[in-house]
Amino acid sequence: MLTVSIITVAYNSAETIRDTLESVRQQTYPHVEHIVVDGASTDSTADIARSFRHVAQVVSEPDQGAYDAMNKGIALAQGDIIGLLNADDAYASPDAVRWMVDTLLQTDADACYADLQYVRRDRPERIVRHWHAGPFRPERFRSGWMPPHPTFFTYKKHYEALGGYDTRLRLSADYELMLRFLYKHRLSASYLPRVLVRMRTGGMSNASLRQRWRANCEDRLAWQMNHLTPSPLTLWLKPLRKIPQFWPVLLRGKGAKRGLNASVFADDGKEGRMA
Repeated sequence: MLTVSIITVAYNSAETIRDTLESVRQQTYPHVEHIVVDGASTDSTADIARSFRHVAQVVSEPDQGAYDAMNKGIALAQGDIIGLLNADDAYASPDAVRWMVDTLLQTDADACYADLQYVRRDRPERIVRHWHAGPFRPERFRSGWMPPHPTFFTYKKHYEALGGYDTRLRLSADYELMLRFLYKHRLSASYLPRVLVRMRTGGMSNASLRQRWRANCEDRLAWQMNHLTPSPLTLWLKPLRKIPQFWPVLLRGKGAKRGLNASVFADDGKEGRMA
């Protein structure tokens, strides 16, 4: 049976990392290696990670940022398949890893991905945005599409063949890697229409308008680094694609005011359901 390495990168994440670790500990798939790469936190992040017996390795040392830490984790990983789950995120189901392994095996794809929900940082039970990723076609990258990175699973052999995260990019190295893997080198990918990850708001590239602008500039650089040419609208469409992700939450709020059953928006694991 295939082993899955889950890599969690963290820095001063004592407030949230317990949820992340617990969501991995609860996975029903039996062959999971969990590696935590901590950037020499000054709080109790590393101690909390070490207190979870399922965690195979905890590395706590200075690094050059989150993507450098991800590369460290990939180098340490002994698994056949790699997934990355940051210290602000948690799997939406104990069956999340099993779903992804089954998807890879059943479709014989090189990679797979799923849907993601953004939740309030202080109240993670409150959903603020639903990222419905949709089916995979390489050309969708030209219309500003990308898979949700925390739901992206692929084989370690592809990192070994195609390289890891380019640390010259501080905000968009995840976009560049998936662009390189799925568009430039045409790895196949399968879409699982389930909510796989719940992510707290406040990520690096979305922390402010200034950061979002910097990320957009790095998105353009990602194409140039790979000697690829986007369409004239690609980098304008990429941020605009986020707008519909708020609609299910807004509709749920209106439905609640009208006395409608808002549970239709909850993830029930069925195709096409939105939360």
